[in-house]
Amino acid sequence: MTMPETIAIIYDFDGTLTKESSLNYTIFPYLKIKPDEFWELVNKEMQKDNADWILIFMRLVLEIAKNKKFKITQKILKKLVKNIIYVKGIPQYFERINTYINKNFKDINLRHYIISGNLAEIVKFSKVAKYMKNIFASSYYYKNGKPVFPLLAVNETLKTQFIFRISKGREKMYEPVNDFIEHSKRPVPFKNIIYIGDGLTDIPSMAVVKNNGGHSIAVYNDTDSKKVCDKLLKEGRVHFIAKADYSKGSKLEKLLKRIIALIIKNN
Repeated sequence: MTMPETIAIIYDFDGTLTKESSLNYTIFPYLKIKPDEFWELVNKEMQKDNADWILIFMRLVLEIAKNKKFKITQKILKKLVKNIIYVKGIPQYFERINTYINKNFKDINLRHYIISGNLAEIVKFSKVAKYMKNIFASSYYYKNGKPVFPLLAVNETLKTQFIFRISKGREKMYEPVNDFIEHSKRPVPFKNIIYIGDGLTDIPSMAVVKNNGGHSIAVYNDTDSKKVCDKLLKEGRVHFIAKADYSKGSKLEKLLKRIIALIIKNN
């Protein structure tokens, strides 16, 4: 008896499944932070200290919360995520695409993943988390439910490590990811991977998937983000672009179904 073929759809989170950065719906209003001023500060400190922007962002959130005497616990984050606004069709899309695969392709195992630079607690408490096989995101070390220091910072290049982990079936951080495994023997070969992202921080992931035989899609929410997607398509970083609309019959849903059919046909 042969094992079912596995197809993985990997999503960025902010701007891909949400209308804008989920920080804008959660931590920023809670801490009374103006997003533009915050990211300007992150950029200045990044240049001054020649540091990773994710680590700076995670540190500043803790410092601002401490200075303002605001608590950022896992319990509070769980409440804040209820304010997130998702793009059209989310989360209903996941039920629909899963039903479509189960009904039409009995020998296909469809998995959903999120790889995000945002805080893991925000993503893991979100409406889409229950549909995910795994979530890889920036996280704090918590003691008594309170964040102490950054445990994992998922920047744009580290995102690619998790794509290899998914492909090789090494999804735990302590599992070695550099061991050679032939593509044909991987749980999810690159040709069975679809990556969906919305912007510049997704470029390394889009390129890795595309250049290794997988499929990359850039999605947009407005005129400015469409310009970014048009540029990515022109430069050959992605195969397709589409509006971040996962509703029934949307261009993106039809595109995903066509790609899945192509993957199955080529297998």
